[in-house]
Amino acid sequence: MDRRKFIKIGTGAVAVGAMSGSVVLRAAEISAENKASDDLTAGYSAASDSASEYSTARYSSEIGEAGKKDLLVRFLGTGAADWNGMDERGELRRLSSVLLDNRILIDFTPSDADMLPPGFKKPDAVFYTHSHSDHYNARAAIETLHANVAYVGDTWVERAKADLAAAASGLGKSTPEVIGLAIGQRTQCGDLTITALPGNHATKDDNEQTLIYLIEKGSVRVLYATDTGGIDAHIADGKPITGLIMEATMGIDHDEDFRIFTHSSVGTVLRTAHVLLDTGRLKAPQGQPVYLTHMARTLHGTQAQLDANLPRPLRAAYDGLEVIFRG
Repeated sequence: MDRRKFIKIGTGAVAVGAMSGSVVLRAAEISAENKASDDLTAGYSAASDSASEYSTARYSSEIGEAGKKDLLVRFLGTGAADWNGMDERGELRRLSSVLLDNRILIDFTPSDADMLPPGFKKPDAVFYTHSHSDHYNARAAIETLHANVAYVGDTWVERAKADLAAAASGLGKSTPEVIGLAIGQRTQCGDLTITALPGNHATKDDNEQTLIYLIEKGSVRVLYATDTGGIDAHIADGKPITGLIMEATMGIDHDEDFRIFTHSSVGTVLRTAHVLLDTGRLKAPQGQPVYLTHMARTLHGTQAQLDANLPRPLRAAYDGLEVIFRG
């Protein structure tokens, strides 16, 4: 059976009980997880382990100015599809999007426009992970971004071309070039190299292969993984990554949510980080966390609660956060 069809069938299933014993990460187990992970995550902890100080701690990757060899990542939005704006608790998250070195975007919707940095004019390129509307908006790509080049998976490139041409026509603008990416295909954008890798996620189009991206700049190698139920950890060239940004749609105590079939949870990301660290596939600078994004409103607490309770080396990103992945 085709893998994408298998994912779609699995999404409708209700049989999670067999896996719950090995996957669920209970809130009461957080301190135990922290202690157990100390050997693997030395240097990742915040300035203090107490909850009151942990919530306001800064990490080395969030301090200072980015140098020419560093990769600057600005989180424009960090919410999943159900968290687009202010929630009943006063917590604001836009739809997930990142800006790389102030010139290349991964995903973009109108919700993210106000988080673009002051003076931003247009990106060198926009890379889309998939066609879901909380990641991809053809009109915004033209009206807000004035994009010249858009990259999408080659499994839906013709659909994207039609979408963007229709949006451009309606706005009286020129149509951007749309380039389809195959799995493993590398794209050079100035001093950044971006490689398309397979995501484990389903859309309404059975033929669409969703993407995650490996971002390289000199010695910096950051994997940006959303939306996906886990990752293929053996990056094709065998070299370790130096940073990880991964979705955690499901929060602590929600590993049995039905979205686990095509999304990741805090528990998934924690175990993935441990395996990557233990096997040498992730070699991050001291003090640099694994960043979480794409968080569901109904499955996560506030930013303060996340800061206080997430096990090391995880760190919940928030809208407007700038992170320096150092070279």
